[in-house]
Amino acid sequence: MARKPPNMVRRVAFPESLSRPVATPLQPSIVYASRTPDELDDQYEGREKGFTYSREGHPNAELLAGKIDQLEGVTGGIVVSSGMAAVSVMFLGLLRAGDHVIGGNQLYGRSLRLMNEELPRQGIETSLADPTDISAIAAAIRPNTRLILIETVSNPTIRVADVEGIIALARDRGILIAVDNTFTTPLAVQPLRLGADIVIHSISKLMGGHSDVMLGYVAAREAALNTRMESVAVTYGFTGSPFDCWLAERGLFTFALRYQQAEANAAALADHIAGLPGVERVLYPGRGDHPDHNRAVALLAGRYANMLSFVVSGGRAAANRLASAVPGLAFAPTLGDVGTTLSHPMSSSHRALSPEEQARIGISEGFFRVSVGIEDIDLLRADFETAIGAARG
Repeated sequence: MARKPPNMVRRVAFPESLSRPVATPLQPSIVYASRTPDELDDQYEGREKGFTYSREGHPNAELLAGKIDQLEGVTGGIVVSSGMAAVSVMFLGLLRAGDHVIGGNQLYGRSLRLMNEELPRQGIETSLADPTDISAIAAAIRPNTRLILIETVSNPTIRVADVEGIIALARDRGILIAVDNTFTTPLAVQPLRLGADIVIHSISKLMGGHSDVMLGYVAAREAALNTRMESVAVTYGFTGSPFDCWLAERGLFTFALRYQQAEANAAALADHIAGLPGVERVLYPGRGDHPDHNRAVALLAGRYANMLSFVVSGGRAAANRLASAVPGLAFAPTLGDVGTTLSHPMSSSHRALSPEEQARIGISEGFFRVSVGIEDIDLLRADFETAIGAARG
């Protein structure tokens, strides 16, 4: 008679241990078993701590959210599947048909598309206004304005919003103010401590830092707002994967070191690019010729982050030559990697805007955004000399 194989289907608990792992364990399970219906009730109704189904939360997401909470000075933040999921969770959770929302007119391209195309389909009115001009924001306010969304530093035009002025205006009018803090990160500024109601991050960028995770984060100062956004995130299925959360949490261990090196490189590279022939202008908040430099000094206290933009002449042909001149310099529509990446908003993030809209916010064929990495600065200087020289033809 053939011997029956052992039953390998039934799960068993991890071995108990007096010691504990030093590295964070990855918990990929999507389901968690309870002993009784009463225990399940206790978890769902908050009397006991536990996990049930990973769409409703899992250990790796909770750990990651808690660490970013510490950076932003808040509790109850939510990790979701992308930066745009974080923006969407906020809108879906806090707005309803008939509400009006104001967005900065230089938001990230997909945020602009969300404002221009998707929210109106939900019966939500939208307006765009210049976040560097408090009078423009004030003029856009309507009786039904519920929320204002700005970026601390705009993507990709590197303009610095009047964050403190807009926060004061919103609070005076009883309007929620949300700040996308992705470019500057909480190492430069903490919007909630300045009085903002909501802060948003694309963890995929500098926090994750290695171009291998897709996650977002959103948190509000008021617990009731977090509860509402969390309900929407769970219902719509915006939960981030355990593996991505595990990778991002690991990335946070070196976040401050990476930030410091990338920021120092960005300041040096901005000055170097500004001196190269064929460069029409450079946008970096730490430079005295930046249009918002004085505001950046007051708001960011010397932490100008790692993002810069520059403009060359010559149209699409020059842009093609520049992007392809240095194969080791990644031409990609992303930012925040340990290595420097170069992007072209006209052909990526802002391609859906009309030519008039692109021109209004200063995006042209010769406009490039640079996410500066942690390479040796001499290598970066040489790379951009080569690339910008190639653009001149």
